Amino acid sequence: MFGLLTEIGIIHQLAANEFNHRLPEGLHISHFGVISHLCRVGDGWTPLRIARAFQVTKATMTNTLAKLSARGLIEVKENPKDGRSKLVFITPQGRAFQERSIASLKPLIEKMDQDLDLEAIVKILPELKKLREYFDKNRTN
Repeated sequence: MFGLLTEIGIIHQLAANEFNHRLPEGLHISHFGVISHLCRVGDGWTPLRIARAFQVTKATMTNTLAKLSARGLIEVKENPKDGRSKLVFITPQGRAFQERSIASLKPLIEKMDQDLDLEAIVKILPELKKLREYFDKNRTN
């Protein structure tokens, strides 16, 4: 099992590095991750809830959200139900950023498709999803 987790970690590092090179200057995969998360699960989340989803501190997430807001990719608004907190909303520019970022991977994926049997590799996705769900459900913090 340790070998599997090691391979997943190395794959993550290598893939993140490739992706970071394709993102606009000053943005990183962590920024893309927040945008994709909001696209996938919907927006209107508090910064704390997003920080917990990514298992980072609220201060770290506040910094990430500030960068995304400065680029016009999200809007941080007052929470109408609780004036002490804020809510995060993705902007049309944020959705376009996500689409462009995914499209930037197309050359890499096309090359991978030439060099690897991606059909066979994609078949393990359901098992990897189970592994992710297990770790998500059994977080230590």
